[in-house]
Amino acid sequence: MDPYDLLPNIRQLALFPHIRDLAIAYGLAFLIGWNREKEDRSAGLRTFPLVAIASCGFIQATEGMLRGEAEGMARVIEGIIGGIGFIGGGAILKGGGEVHGTATAASLWATGAIGIATGLAAYDVAAVLCLFTVLTLYVLSRLKPKNQEG
Repeated sequence: MDPYDLLPNIRQLALFPHIRDLAIAYGLAFLIGWNREKEDRSAGLRTFPLVAIASCGFIQATEGMLRGEAEGMARVIEGIIGGIGFIGGGAILKGGGEVHGTATAASLWATGAIGIATGLAAYDVAAVLCLFTVLTLYVLSRLKPKNQEG
């Protein structure tokens, strides 16, 4: 057996499409993370892009193995959604009869959806998810009374 048979053929690697999709997921999530960082929330500039690229990466890592197996991909997506829900649950804090962090938790969930959509090459869905999340965080926060935080 030739030891070179154990290494992947460089010409067969699809690095550019993966890097492109990860960069798109990162950039879209950065816009959301910027808002959470600016609002001094528990998750921000580092967390949101990491959630998006991890979600996208799980899709990318399994796409070759699950090509044509919709049930298998659905299970992967279900696992990602559950994992992000767990992370989002950690962003929600309850104290003194008040609950804080629900907007951050929901934003993390939307960011995971952006990563999944990007990994599935549904760039239009990812962009619209980002647009609506950013609009919700930036615009609707101005309508909220000052003594309430999300």
